[in-house]
Amino acid sequence: MTESGTGPVAFDYLIVGAGYAGSVLAERLARAGRRVLIVDRRAHIGGNAYDCYDDAGVLIHPYGPHIFHTNSADVFAYLSQFTEWRPYQHRVLASVDGQLLPIPINLDTVNQLYGLSLTSFELEDFFASVAEPVAQVRTSEDVVVGKVGRDLYNKFFRGYTRKQWGLDPSELDASVTARVPTRTNRDGRYFADTYQAMPLHGYTRMFQNMLDSPNIKVMLNTDYREIVDVIPWRHMIYTGPVDAFFDHCYGPLPYRSLEFRHETHDVDELFPVGTVNYPNDYGYTRVSEFKHITGQRHHQTSVVYEYPRAEGDPYYPVPRPENAELYKRYEALADAEENVTFVGRLATYRYYNMDQVVAQALATFRRLESDAAAEL
Repeated sequence: MTESGTGPVAFDYLIVGAGYAGSVLAERLARAGRRVLIVDRRAHIGGNAYDCYDDAGVLIHPYGPHIFHTNSADVFAYLSQFTEWRPYQHRVLASVDGQLLPIPINLDTVNQLYGLSLTSFELEDFFASVAEPVAQVRTSEDVVVGKVGRDLYNKFFRGYTRKQWGLDPSELDASVTARVPTRTNRDGRYFADTYQAMPLHGYTRMFQNMLDSPNIKVMLNTDYREIVDVIPWRHMIYTGPVDAFFDHCYGPLPYRSLEFRHETHDVDELFPVGTVNYPNDYGYTRVSEFKHITGQRHHQTSVVYEYPRAEGDPYYPVPRPENAELYKRYEALADAEENVTFVGRLATYRYYNMDQVVAQALATFRRLESDAAAEL
């Protein structure tokens, strides 16, 4: 795809996708004086982080819970320009053997599950006694059994992973379960990052503030292919699925999708924490209750059940070696595009957290400005 139009250029940048990657770049480029058109096929900005009030008046995340956490002071400072924060440390329980137990696995998890009274020092010895030696850690199964043994792996990880990915952990890259730590203390937080907070007035308000610039025009309910040859632009920033950009010429890149079932209940609270995982029972992987996460006070409560699916909107790149090889072929095509920059989880086929996408977008902006300065 080449630069659009032969007449006066209306926009310096056409940005495809109004999620984190596209919105951060739009804001930075507009601040630098560039004219930006940001296009999204959905009816809203914010991508999967979009939030809204449901019919009951409860603030929900339609695409599942999005919990902000980061170790990057730069990322946190950047986003703090567009939102105040509510401190929030996410806690997750797993329904295992009829009990709700802390996950990630910690001292309380093991003691409650097995009826023990171990200390932190004794838990290290316990893990060592049940861990299975793994000569070379290659798969998600290797990661877990090598740390905490087969029984905890079967109770907490295997079923959840099979539901989430449609694959056994032995078929998945080690990076999947390596994201979940194992602790020997009683730290029940799901994340241990330095900065853990939720946008005080929600993610959508944060994105609205980010895109509030006379240099940014937003076009929703629009597939970029409808306007790419109609509205003139100099450079495209693409944040959608990279295989779709190239019409799946090498075949589709595998993604996992999700189906969400939202419910509102006429009670103040259903669960003791923000999320409860169900690794071994039911067709869903987890249930999240939004009022824990947002801090909203309301006489009713809304929850979301997540059902992993093979088909639907792409959410998670499937981390397997053969998929990484297929992506490399698309990456080569992307690198050859002179007037298009690929940014974000889908465009770079990476399982990024929100803060990682923001960091990638900020780095991309610096590179684009450096390249533009070099051309002068």
